[in-house]
Amino acid sequence: MSSDPSKANKIVADNRKARFHYEITDTYEAGIALTGTEVKSLRQGKATIGEAYAGPSGEEFFLFNAYIPEYLQANRFNHETKRPRRLLLHKRQIDKLIGATQREGYTVVPLKIYFNERGMAKVELGLGRGKKLQDKRETEKKRDWDRERGRLMRDKG
Repeated sequence: MSSDPSKANKIVADNRKARFHYEITDTYEAGIALTGTEVKSLRQGKATIGEAYAGPSGEEFFLFNAYIPEYLQANRFNHETKRPRRLLLHKRQIDKLIGATQREGYTVVPLKIYFNERGMAKVELGLGRGKKLQDKRETEKKRDWDRERGRLMRDKG
């Protein structure tokens, strides 16, 4: 196995607004059960997870509303673009996530979809609580101040 840095963790889809809307307390790495055309489409890098969420369905965990476009060369063997996709987690992790969402009011949000070093598609899940409007304003102020401070430091030398 080669240690090619360009192959390590190639991010396919990134949910950048998730950290703004949610206060992420814990992250998990999960595999996804995909069909062949979904993997090929992901490798082209056109998936979106901005409106996606993860949740339990019976004893399993699924990724809902994630958009993986159809693979153009697959014609009639294509997949459904927004179908629920099963997440591959350990039983203990599933129990912990279900408990947090049902009892403590947390939400499971996909943060990014990427390919690991072995070429397997993975989802980084964040366990977070929704931010209030005031918290969002504070986050925005801090981001603006950091940007302004960077400008000032650069101008001063």
